[in-house]
Amino acid sequence: MNDVKLALLGGPGAGKSAVLVRFLTRRFIGEYASSDNSLYHKRLSVDGRQLNLKVFDPCSQSSEARCIVGEPLDWADGFVVVYDISDRASFINAKNVLRQIREARGDGGKGDTEVPVCLVGNKQDLCHARQVCEVEGRCLAQETRCHFQEVSAAESYQDVAHLFTRLIRRVMERLKLRSERRRYSGSRSMAKIINNVFGKRRKSV
Repeated sequence: MNDVKLALLGGPGAGKSAVLVRFLTRRFIGEYASSDNSLYHKRLSVDGRQLNLKVFDPCSQSSEARCIVGEPLDWADGFVVVYDISDRASFINAKNVLRQIREARGDGGKGDTEVPVCLVGNKQDLCHARQVCEVEGRCLAQETRCHFQEVSAAESYQDVAHLFTRLIRRVMERLKLRSERRRYSGSRSMAKIINNVFGKRRKSV
């Protein structure tokens, strides 16, 4: 069974925990402030494949503070970065978070695919109070090479489930690709050792 580890990041009031609980339980919990880090576990089936999903939901930090502690950056296989479309400060916070993720986990120079990230504009139901237009979110996602989606955790389970399922698929594809590359690299190294050993024996005969 596969293990998929996600980190859910965003500033205070963005509704990231509400997005997560909506996905895990189908229920909307409303807004609440937590001073504790939380790790959620759930068994899922995606495209017929069973997996153990672990989601780390760290306590929110203001945009003035460092947006991410080191643990989720190193630990996660994928990231969900949430901002509130009715709060420009949360969008700026999300931009800082994305920058930190790409700086720490770009992976491009190692021949590896980049860690999957989804930028989420939450509270789509508050369009009348919108401070961040959808085009801005899409442009930021394009600049930082991540998927983008606007949702309303208060109104739609399906949209939230879709974004998590899509991200999980990308994570599983990346993990599979990395595993295949490691096996290929390992088999080539073993073949080289065998060739060296038997090559030397043939020369000595």
